Amino acid sequence: MQNRRRHLRLGVRVAAWLVVLCMVSFAFAGDVDVSGPDAIHSAGTAPRAFRNAEKKIQSCIVTIESFGGVSVGGGGPNRTQGISKPGEGPTTGVIISAEGHIITSTFNFLRQPPIITVVLNDGQRCVAKMLGRDDTRKVCMLKIDVEESLPTPELVDRTKLKVGQWAISLGVGYGNRQAALSAGIISALNRMGGRAVQTDANISPANYGGPLVDLRGRLIGICVPLHPSDKDETSGAQWYDSGIGFAVPLSDAQSWLDLLKTGKSVEPAFLGVAVKPHGEKQGVVVAKVQENSPAAKAGLKEGDLVLKLNDRSIIDVMDFTAQVKRRVSGEEIELTIIRDEEQQELALTLAAPPKPKDTAPAIPPLPGFDLPGKPKLP
Repeated sequence: MQNRRRHLRLGVRVAAWLVVLCMVSFAFAGDVDVSGPDAIHSAGTAPRAFRNAEKKIQSCIVTIESFGGVSVGGGGPNRTQGISKPGEGPTTGVIISAEGHIITSTFNFLRQPPIITVVLNDGQRCVAKMLGRDDTRKVCMLKIDVEESLPTPELVDRTKLKVGQWAISLGVGYGNRQAALSAGIISALNRMGGRAVQTDANISPANYGGPLVDLRGRLIGICVPLHPSDKDETSGAQWYDSGIGFAVPLSDAQSWLDLLKTGKSVEPAFLGVAVKPHGEKQGVVVAKVQENSPAAKAGLKEGDLVLKLNDRSIIDVMDFTAQVKRRVSGEEIELTIIRDEEQQELALTLAAPPKPKDTAPAIPPLPGFDLPGKPKLP
């Protein structure tokens, strides 16, 4: 009996270790070639693997400092749990070209600072110029002038990313030269209208603009404060360190990166229609068309049945909304519609969302003044 119990306990221990080894092997699948020199054979080596990944991209991480600009306020929604307000404190960036192009988050550039400096990994400080920004992805492009070529990260092919693989977020937003590190997994792909991947590695003001990397130190994407509501630049900050974080992949981003490098900005797409379901069938029905919108200028009318956007079928209202949100202003699209039982194709160019009108009342001049700072002569 005792031998049987001893054998049973031994069997349970062996089974438990097999489960652990299988879990570890699965977790690292897709990150490391288990037959190569970077093979990881136990969970005990994970912390060392994380630091090794950091070392491989460390030379591409920069500290960004900004000075001056319009204040963003002292409290309310602009506060971020005591770490820093948007536009204050150092932030993180990643070198993406040997010529000195740096990508970071728009989180720390709300106040449009007139002076921006970049501290390279070797301690060299350079004055930076703001080029373009992409408000749909919450990223912006900086440029520094350098005499020598700068190191650039190796990119992970976005199509090779897998849910469940390790992901490591890095950033110097706390002001330390040593990057803060948080490890987790990729928890979802193609989030936020297809613009980002989701991770449970901590994403916060400490690493906004910093890299999300795999175990080989390859760049998965840039950490940004995205949020479904997308009300303003700070929307995603309310999720910081919550296990819901987002990073914008760069392996398929050359088109919009080139726009930012030329100084152009990318804004969300505006079509100018309200749609409703088409019963139990695919497609959406146009319920309303806004005046002077791209939809109105293209001839879209109330009652039109929209079947496709750029040859991609429209499933329902949610799918149509998501497809439009994936686009940016200035992009040309084609809608396939049914009107009066006839199929038509309408070409149009998406615009930027209309700016809200300033409804603030005019401030009357103070007694004794015609214009601010200009006293009346006696």
